[in-house]
Amino acid sequence: MAGGSPKHHQLENQRKRITWILGVSGLCIVFYVLGAWQGSTAPTKPSEVYNRIGCQPGLSTNEDQSSSSSSSSSSLPVELDFESHHRVEINRTSEAQKFPPCDIQYSEYTPCQDPIRGRKFDRNMLKYRERHCPKKEELLLCLIPAPPKYKTPFKWPQSRDYAWYDNIPHKELSIEKAVQNWIQVEGDRFRFPGGGTMFPRGADAYIDDINKLIPLTDGSIRTAIDTGCGVASWGAYLLKRNIVAMSFAPRDTHEAQVQFALERGVPAMIGIMASQRIPYPARAFDMAHCSRCLIPWHKYEGMYLIEVDRVLRPGGYWILSGPPIRWKKYWRGWERTQEDLKEEQDAIENVAKSLCWKKLIEKDDLSIWQKPINHIQCIKSRKVYKTPHICKSDNPDAAWYRDMETCITPLPEVSSEEEVAGGSVEKWPERAFAVPPRISSGSIPGITDEKFQEDNQVWKERVSHYKRIISPLTQGRYRNVMDMNAHLGGFAATLTKYPVWVMNVVPAKSEKDTLGIIYERGFIGTYQDWCEAFSTYPRTYDLIHAGNVFSIYQDRCDITYILLEMDRILRPEGTVVFRDTVEILVKIKSITDGMRWKSQIMDHESGPFNPEKILVAVKTYWTAQPQKSQEQQ
Repeated sequence: MAGGSPKHHQLENQRKRITWILGVSGLCIVFYVLGAWQGSTAPTKPSEVYNRIGCQPGLSTNEDQSSSSSSSSSSLPVELDFESHHRVEINRTSEAQKFPPCDIQYSEYTPCQDPIRGRKFDRNMLKYRERHCPKKEELLLCLIPAPPKYKTPFKWPQSRDYAWYDNIPHKELSIEKAVQNWIQVEGDRFRFPGGGTMFPRGADAYIDDINKLIPLTDGSIRTAIDTGCGVASWGAYLLKRNIVAMSFAPRDTHEAQVQFALERGVPAMIGIMASQRIPYPARAFDMAHCSRCLIPWHKYEGMYLIEVDRVLRPGGYWILSGPPIRWKKYWRGWERTQEDLKEEQDAIENVAKSLCWKKLIEKDDLSIWQKPINHIQCIKSRKVYKTPHICKSDNPDAAWYRDMETCITPLPEVSSEEEVAGGSVEKWPERAFAVPPRISSGSIPGITDEKFQEDNQVWKERVSHYKRIISPLTQGRYRNVMDMNAHLGGFAATLTKYPVWVMNVVPAKSEKDTLGIIYERGFIGTYQDWCEAFSTYPRTYDLIHAGNVFSIYQDRCDITYILLEMDRILRPEGTVVFRDTVEILVKIKSITDGMRWKSQIMDHESGPFNPEKILVAVKTYWTAQPQKSQEQQ
């Protein structure tokens, strides 16, 4: 047949098409696998994370600092470049701005607790020591410098007892508190003997004395608050008993108490009991402590004890040592009259009774009260104690710029006198992953038991991924960790196996207030509006996690100032992990490039097709230039 068989030509064409399709498909698969492999290869050595993101020393270096970022890697991953493909305008200052260092006088600048600004405010009730943040025109567009000889802090647990003098060059406490044995100067370092005003035998022995009176080691007490913490030795020595304390003290005449605490690797923040609620939710702490903290508990209608009552969990303990406890023995040394001290103690006892607290014991220098597990009897007792009354309409968790009140925060209703108001929590460590009462009771809409378990699984996968891309996570390089948008506290829970603690931050005015859940899990945290500075000193965090923070704040304020605040509180060579959309991460990277950070955008742990990406950034090491003496000038 002329031209051959039509059937034969059809078969031949089909073979060619199939071969062509298989060939193209094979090439696509090969290139996809190759691309995914290049984009997701993660560093495995502790130093590789810095090399992978190109971290190099900055202005000034020393041998201790540059060693961690000087080694090289022969196989750098391909950096994901979205700059030319993603353009979005975010409220911020100029593009590709280079930020100069601030003057060395700002080395310990705390924007919202600046003593100079504070002098302008009312001294009544110590309001001038509360948060007073700078106005927009007062904000600094420069980088807070580290002291000229700044060194990487000691690793935990050595840091509990030692800190470099050059990192916090203040000898005032070692002189003013010499008798109380808070801190000593030994050559180029500080040593923290664990002493305190009311524990001359050391914090460890003092805590043992408390343990003889209430159970500190059976897991029933996990979260604590230390008002007027000094250098936080009480909190430091509680950690080995699996109790985590939120220690706070004002920025006052004793320089840098909170800074010393954080340099030691102990949880702390700047704060004071004055006229506003402390920034923690109701029913947060299992134990509260005051060791000669100088808070006038009996004044202002007992308002400060009422605030402690708000943040104490049902059945929680309040511990008081120092004036006026044991006044019959110490009154001469306290330079007060016996009548004055007796009157103060009687007043404190009366306030505690009116709160329905039970005094458990007064032994030696310690007095301990316990809050009731519910308010059934307390409501009945209002016939005897007319004041303080129980608040009628109040959000007990509201604590961001909220004035204290002189009424008792009501506990959730119960059906019997044996029931714990709001629900009981598991003992530690089971508490970390048990469903918190606020979730099981359905008190936060949209957060269910299933959502809680899903969140735990998500964080298990995330931290497993972080271990590959920031491997010092498991090496003890990080101690002070912050989660800027903590949600349910899953990051902190997954990190419990590592030698770190996490400051869990719930942004103020969040759609869902989850900070109470975090405390019910046995972790600590605070409320914060990231349009303002955080209540801490510079260089106090090693690792910061910022998950979708900038999606929340991009329309609220200039994100440049949020990033400058992160630079202020981050230690030299500290790490930040951002999670957000590509558009936002590109903008963040363009700003941090001008802040001397080295960063790289990486794929989501689930692969390249997830629209959320990860930006890992490292703050380079640089310091202020040493000031020349007048003779040199």
